[in-house]
Amino acid sequence: MPRVSPLILVLLMVLMSGWAVWGGACSGAGEPRSSQREAGAPDRASELMEALSGRSASAARAAIAEILEARDERFAAVFIELMRAAQVGLAAPPAYADSVDALGVLTGETFGPDWSEWVRWYAAADLAPPPGFTGWKGRLLAGIDPSFAEFLRDDVPSRIRVEEVIWGGVALDGIPALDGPKLVDAEEAGYLQDDDPVFGIALAGDARAYPLRILDWHEMINDVVGGVPVSLAYCTLCGAGIAYDGRGPDGETYTFGSSGLLMRSNKLMYDRQTRTLWNQFTGEPVLGPLAAGERRLRILPAVVTRWGDWRAQHPETRVLDIDTGHARSYHPGAAYAGYFASPETLFPVVERKDLLPSKARIFGLQVGGIAKAYPLDRLTAEGVVNDEVGGAPVVLVATRGLLEVEGESVRSGPARYRAGAEVRAFGRADWRFSAGGDADTLVDEAGRPWRVTEAALVGKAGERLPRLDGFVSYWFGWNAFHPKTLVWGAGALPLD
Repeated sequence: MPRVSPLILVLLMVLMSGWAVWGGACSGAGEPRSSQREAGAPDRASELMEALSGRSASAARAAIAEILEARDERFAAVFIELMRAAQVGLAAPPAYADSVDALGVLTGETFGPDWSEWVRWYAAADLAPPPGFTGWKGRLLAGIDPSFAEFLRDDVPSRIRVEEVIWGGVALDGIPALDGPKLVDAEEAGYLQDDDPVFGIALAGDARAYPLRILDWHEMINDVVGGVPVSLAYCTLCGAGIAYDGRGPDGETYTFGSSGLLMRSNKLMYDRQTRTLWNQFTGEPVLGPLAAGERRLRILPAVVTRWGDWRAQHPETRVLDIDTGHARSYHPGAAYAGYFASPETLFPVVERKDLLPSKARIFGLQVGGIAKAYPLDRLTAEGVVNDEVGGAPVVLVATRGLLEVEGESVRSGPARYRAGAEVRAFGRADWRFSAGGDADTLVDEAGRPWRVTEAALVGKAGERLPRLDGFVSYWFGWNAFHPKTLVWGAGALPLD
């Protein structure tokens, strides 16, 4: 049985007997006390949160007592936040043990000080925080970086549960973006080996390669490709690199950086123009001035592949210069080889582990509002897959196998891991396809060849089947934001 502090034992006895915790005799079961405001009232809620995170142990214990008397479960989010703050050394609540015990009493759960379990529990709980929580959380995290208080404010629109936002271990721009980076021609990139994984983007005849050994340290590229402002947002935690058109639907062009904050173990990026937080996985603004309206960045075609293969497909490509202006060790896996090779996540996540392991690599596709995940080990074994998603015929091409990396982390040493696979998806209309004579050729049922390009599947007579938006990620990342996803070979996920 978990240890319970003497204060909590007393409060339990008081609550069970129906007596008032303090302030005189009980005024009658269920009747509000006239001598004090309710715990959930906006002003009082803010006062209680400040007391809990303040320096006075007596004030914190009085706040706990008031919250428990009111049985206000909305303060579960506050107690979970304080637990994490204490564990990362951000703050040491004067009544930390009492706060942990109060969380158990308030919810009936027995996770004790296991923050990860509380995060998973809360994600599935139908709870909301008390009024003023967002601003209070921002002020709490400002102890790490004052910029966090600028993002987490009560006076800006929000499209997310701010309770799910957590600190990712770095300050604002602690993972520095590369803006308009220096590029070199392919023959000048002597630091690259043919097997090195790169993100490849080609627009309007302009081909670029962004090596993962560099992107692992920076996670964001703001560049112009083929005249299009491109932000390549790479979340190393969820394994997804997504190229976005920086031009928003409002006509503004946005550039992005890493906020240092996460949601569901996924990067929250921010735009420098309005300092709105955006979901890296969906391209949507979620907290800040731009979160008020329905908007989403347009995904651009990108692929993760081997440098040698990309160079063969695009001999004119340019590639990041290894001289980025930052002092980093850019050998393969230097930043995260240990994490990439491990089956574990760094932060708590909620996903369907009965379908796929948390860090199974998948290719995610969304068509007609229907999401579908294709496990890369199965997809690359097939090479070419004809399927339907959202009622639309599609074909997926993954003819070059899995990308295996022999890396070495500066922290944990050598590790072998998978970096994904070269996958492209296209609409296929009424055609069905199979592998052709080389990795970049398909044949239809009549035996006619079609060329795989970055923009379309192109027939011999000039027919064009458009490229579809999709990207590689870890399963947990895809499932976190597509809980109703289909899984190729496994059917639909049952709804809870």
